[in-house]
Amino acid sequence: MPAAARKSALAPFRHLDFRLLWSATLISNFGGLVQSVGAAWMMTQLTDSATLIALVQASNTLPIMLFALASGALADNFDRRTLLLGAQFFMAAVSLVLAVLTWQGWMTPLLLLSLTFLIGTGQALYNPPWQASMGDLVPREDLPAAVTMNSVGFNLMRSVGPAAGGIITAAFGAAAAFAVNACSYIPLLAALLRWHPKTPARLTSREPFVSAVGAGLRYVALSPNLVRVLTRGALFGFSAIAILALLPLVAKSHPEGGSLLFGLLLGCYGLGAISGAIINPRIRDRLDNENIVRIAFCGFALAALVLAFTEPVWLHALAMLPAGASWVLALSLFNVSVQLSTPRWVVARALALYQTATFGGMAIGSWVWGMIASDYGIDAALACAAVPLIMGTVLGHWLRVPEFGTLDLDPVNRFREPELKIDLRGRSGPLMIMIDYKIDQSDVPEFLRLMAVRREIRRRDGARNWALLRDLEHPELWSESYHIATWDEYVRHNLRRTKADFESYEELHKLHRGEKPPVVHRMIERHTVDASDDLPLVGKLELP
Repeated sequence: MPAAARKSALAPFRHLDFRLLWSATLISNFGGLVQSVGAAWMMTQLTDSATLIALVQASNTLPIMLFALASGALADNFDRRTLLLGAQFFMAAVSLVLAVLTWQGWMTPLLLLSLTFLIGTGQALYNPPWQASMGDLVPREDLPAAVTMNSVGFNLMRSVGPAAGGIITAAFGAAAAFAVNACSYIPLLAALLRWHPKTPARLTSREPFVSAVGAGLRYVALSPNLVRVLTRGALFGFSAIAILALLPLVAKSHPEGGSLLFGLLLGCYGLGAISGAIINPRIRDRLDNENIVRIAFCGFALAALVLAFTEPVWLHALAMLPAGASWVLALSLFNVSVQLSTPRWVVARALALYQTATFGGMAIGSWVWGMIASDYGIDAALACAAVPLIMGTVLGHWLRVPEFGTLDLDPVNRFREPELKIDLRGRSGPLMIMIDYKIDQSDVPEFLRLMAVRREIRRRDGARNWALLRDLEHPELWSESYHIATWDEYVRHNLRRTKADFESYEELHKLHRGEKPPVVHRMIERHTVDASDDLPLVGKLELP
């Protein structure tokens, strides 16, 4: 295991900005959990429909599935602090409206779902830039600990927030719970206004929104490790959410059930999550990532089965402990895996896709388990949810979660824009790039191996129609070719090169036997050619 995974869990607190934002986030999380309890319990008072009650959870998670990728694309192209502030102001305003409408007695099931959906939308806009900002708040070696401490902070509040939410809702009504949430945004807004992160100078124009979304999708789709993490995260979210979505009904099914019992069960869940965060470093020292994920799947399956087939309240409370621990173990591991496997230029989009997969699974699962509970009962729904959880442990045989990456994903910063003989605009294109090599026959197998690696790097970073050509008359001559849509995209393509990627570039240059470095041909396509136009279309330059 890399040293980064064994760093002290408290290492991020050496950094003042992290301390302040983490502390303010604690208060915001507390308010959000109080609000969640108030909303879930209020729905049980407005309707007896298990589907509508479960959809309260879905209304919080569905927006993340719908909007997280858009937020990730914005976070990789605009000032993250500005996005964070905008999302927080939006959620505070919606929470205030929710409190006022409830206090006036105007709340309906549809209105409650709509407003919680809007709060979830704000959270969807907030999460990717916040998670991506971990790399701005702490150095890379403290990143796993920072992600874990975020989970600790949330679950620390989960151990007290739901219980407090149950007490507030029982004593003063749901409107008071919503008002507490509206006030909880104030410290985090103040901390964000104080924070002024250092942002590197932008070397290119901002990537167009649609292009940025496509680049994020392409990068993740061509990264097998990320695809495996997203798949396991989606399955975990789909099946594990059954407990949280149906917990209000579990609490209500007890004769002594009420909002206070619901809050106490969530508090036990939070205590389990804190325990999971505390033992997380030791578990990572002793087990590989895949076995940790299997334990998390099994822990949630056990909790679902206990809730389904037992009656005593104390057993239900006990079952929430492994559920909370499993939640932190799985989701923090998935999150760190994505962050350590992704370069900074696309990290917010990769995290957004991870959240889309995981929270999309949660949203779909909330609806599915609610429907099953409506038709066949709560116990049947919880027992059915245990099945995909058990299957998730078996799926690891084919979709094994990778170990944390040790690659250096910082930009190599070796590219310099060449001086062209044609006056191009950033939108000019399409372009065809060719790079010529001279390779000895004895080096061909190694050259082909490196070119296979380079092909994946090129495609992942935006190249299209990649090809490797060999001269039939001079077989020692090889040409790599690919297409790029515009000149701006070509510059971005080269600036995305990481230090880990550059290792294969250096190895390729060592195999080249020409008197000069490999020659790059940068060509712009012309669909119509005027015979009188003698303007040169090709520039030959050596690699910088």
